[in-house]
Amino acid sequence: MAATTISIEQEQFSCSVCLEVLTDPVTIPCGHSYCLGCIEDYWNRPKQRGRYSCPQCRQLFNPKPLLCRNTVLAEVVDKFQRTGLQPPAPAPSKPEEVRCSMCSGRKAKAVRSCASCSGYYCAAHAKAHEERFHGRDHKEKLCTQHDKAQRMYCRTDHRPVCSQCVKEEHRGHDTVDLEEERGAQQKKLQDASLKSIQKMKDVEKELRYAVRYIKHSTEAAVEESERIFSKLIHCIEKQSMELRELMRVQERAAVTQAEELLEKIQREMAELRRTDAELEKLRHTDDHIHFLQKCKSLHFPVKSVEMPSTDKLTYMMYKSMRGALADLKDTLDQALEREFNRISDKVISLKESSNQSISEKTQVRDTHIPYNSEPKTRPDFLQYYSDITLDPNTANPYLWFTDGRRGVTTRSDLQPYPDHPDRFTSWAQVLCRAGMAGRCYWEVEWAGNGGVSVGVCYKNMSRSGGASDSKLGHNSKSWSLDCSYSACSFQHNKESTAVSIPCCSRIGVYLDFRGGTLSFYSVSDTMVLLHKAKTTFTQPLYPGFWVGLGSSLKLCAL
Repeated sequence: MAATTISIEQEQFSCSVCLEVLTDPVTIPCGHSYCLGCIEDYWNRPKQRGRYSCPQCRQLFNPKPLLCRNTVLAEVVDKFQRTGLQPPAPAPSKPEEVRCSMCSGRKAKAVRSCASCSGYYCAAHAKAHEERFHGRDHKEKLCTQHDKAQRMYCRTDHRPVCSQCVKEEHRGHDTVDLEEERGAQQKKLQDASLKSIQKMKDVEKELRYAVRYIKHSTEAAVEESERIFSKLIHCIEKQSMELRELMRVQERAAVTQAEELLEKIQREMAELRRTDAELEKLRHTDDHIHFLQKCKSLHFPVKSVEMPSTDKLTYMMYKSMRGALADLKDTLDQALEREFNRISDKVISLKESSNQSISEKTQVRDTHIPYNSEPKTRPDFLQYYSDITLDPNTANPYLWFTDGRRGVTTRSDLQPYPDHPDRFTSWAQVLCRAGMAGRCYWEVEWAGNGGVSVGVCYKNMSRSGGASDSKLGHNSKSWSLDCSYSACSFQHNKESTAVSIPCCSRIGVYLDFRGGTLSFYSVSDTMVLLHKAKTTFTQPLYPGFWVGLGSSLKLCAL
């Protein structure tokens, strides 16, 4: 019988996992064969645990197949490597010849190269390389020790390794597929990037709020300073008017005295003129006896008149007054300079403290930027007490002021208040003078069957008409707590929220402008929270009050 020649190529005995000649070959149920170590390592990978599939055809097996050495295939492979079936060793390579990067032992002549991974491959390895990547762009680095592709990553030593490294010096280490490690690291970096971006967004939001908060706080402070300086100017103008009136009184007294003396002199002058006329008539008579008899009745008295002391008056009204006013000016200048410097130092100190606080808050941290917790006890609240005062220019004509304009009550008769654009024309409401843009606390006491409303509003809330736009708590620009003996409710933007806790006659209001909270408390022996509103305030807030007919309300001095 003629001998049969069978053509056998090396790639028929290569493991598709390591691309090397099979070592301890095993055949799995689908018919594909692999090195025993390669298939076990493949199935032990984290993403493959619990899933036993063929690396080539992806067929799943459950339960895990029993791996037994394929003795027939092992003998064929051994014979293939030992007999002449293996291609003879080529002649010594010429200088220009390039050898396969993947072959172990004697390297075969490379028949093609890969531009992506800069590798050179023989016919067998070129085919396996093409089947693996199908022309996709890739970058594979070769192990400098084994000249194999580094397709695994050792998490223990933090370095890429080849399949041979996993079997030898990295045996037992935590190794995963290189692509899997890249995905894990990429996800980790993406998560870190998202976290960092979110932190920066939080800082940006905080800084934008800080800018708005500084503007609102400054606006409220400037408005309050203008109010105080206007009051100071009004006081000075009042004193100037009183001093002017005092000088006019002195002037009228001195002029009256001088005019009385002038009238007396004028009467005596008239009498002298009559006597002088009689003397002129006697002077023309020829009867000497008659002349002598009549001349005895003629009198020309010489009187000394005490003249008003004009020099003394002028000195009093100019010299003394001017000196006293000069002393007053110097005293005021010194006091104003001293107080202004003190206020300026406080403003500068607050600015430096604010800048330092903002600088600290702009640092990216692992936690959110904290803000101080809300006060709990009444002494805590009193640290933020604001001595608010009512603004008569906003008061409805039916409101009557009491207690030095710290209290108001509603009556059925009108007060003759002058027209003012800030005055409420329909609702019995009044606002306070200064706007709030920080942490503030104040208390009010109320009484009466008509009930009251205690709240805050923006300055641009409508003041005219009887619609909800000008009613405290019934529009988007105001918030209020409506109190009566029978019920209590919170009002904002035409929405009403009933308060189940009865409120007492003293109400505490706590505003945290930056935190965006407005809280109402029933104040007695303890602080009982009635309602807390959470929002974002965009303008300084003015405390405001509505007082029902027959009711009264008073600001508490704490």
